[in-house]
Amino acid sequence: MEIRELTADDLDAALDNRIRAFGPVPQDEAETWRRNALPAVEGGRYLGAFDGARLVATTRIEDFTQWWHGRPLPMGGIASVTVAPEDRGRGVGRTIMRTALDRCAALGLPISALYPATTRLYRSLGWEHAGALHQAVLPTEALRTIRTAGDVPLRRTGPGDARALGEVIGRVHAATRASGPVRRSEAAVRRWLESTRDFVYLAEDGFVAYGWDGHDISVSHLLAGSEATARALWALVGSSSSIAKQVRAAVAPDDPVFWLLGERVNDEVAQARWMFRVVDPAAAVAGRGFPAGVTLDAVVHVDDPERPASSGPWHLSVSGGSGTAQPAGTIPKTAPALTAGGLSALFAGVPTTTLRRAGILTGPADADDALDAAFHARPYMTDAF
Repeated sequence: MEIRELTADDLDAALDNRIRAFGPVPQDEAETWRRNALPAVEGGRYLGAFDGARLVATTRIEDFTQWWHGRPLPMGGIASVTVAPEDRGRGVGRTIMRTALDRCAALGLPISALYPATTRLYRSLGWEHAGALHQAVLPTEALRTIRTAGDVPLRRTGPGDARALGEVIGRVHAATRASGPVRRSEAAVRRWLESTRDFVYLAEDGFVAYGWDGHDISVSHLLAGSEATARALWALVGSSSSIAKQVRAAVAPDDPVFWLLGERVNDEVAQARWMFRVVDPAAAVAGRGFPAGVTLDAVVHVDDPERPASSGPWHLSVSGGSGTAQPAGTIPKTAPALTAGGLSALFAGVPTTTLRRAGILTGPADADDALDAAFHARPYMTDAF
């Protein structure tokens, strides 16, 4: 079994594996799939396992930026994990995922995330459940009645707006101290704007992307940095109420739309869970944002068999909204122990009481309250990949 980077000549075989793993790809979408896969091929981020000349398994690393408490970090989004049906159960998936983890490190991606088709494999390699894509069902008529607050200029967008759109995303996630959402590269955003069937409108501090889903409306993104923009964008979506009766929207767990609605009794929100992994503790903690008023000074012991450089005692320090993780050398008696998944879940804001009851945080609890305060987050995404 050989694992190597895919070339453009391998994309037909990769698409065949993708179809066998996830179902048919309509003919009109196959070319879009190839166009979106090519940058990963060119960047050495599309890996394949080969048995002779036959492609057995694949995985792709998407080049993302992910925000953690308002600060952007390079993130490797794991996608297109496939194993040919006749080769399942041979450990090929585990082998190629180990290679993907090493490739994330080599590419300088200190964190990674994925949407799992199965939990067990990824958990055994250090990814752990961290957040969700929340999809709410909202009455279109209720959105129509949201009162606007002042004149908010909105304009239609095209491929030439990719940079402006990315800048708005960055400003709003920083200002709202967001945790979890991602931004694709400028080139990827441009390709999306070229191919999307959504209607995309841009404001100075927000944007919306929405389209028709049968007789309903589907909102893939709605980001607003102010009340006025939130009201304007949701009212724009609600303007379709004469035709569409409901809206399915990807939202934050505490999205302002729930407070803008005139009536809110029962929330109808579905969740698609995603998993997260710390690849490089030092770079991940140094790049993460933290609450400005919180301080942390603790040593934790990390057991990460897949990343020996991450194993051992780490001195965690947080103050003034920034943090560091440095090898501690010795392990004090007060140091708690974390598995690789435990460290990843802690980084993503999972409470220490949960981690202890799950068995991925053990040992003295002296630093638990400080760890919770420093790493507190409610991570979410609005992108699936």
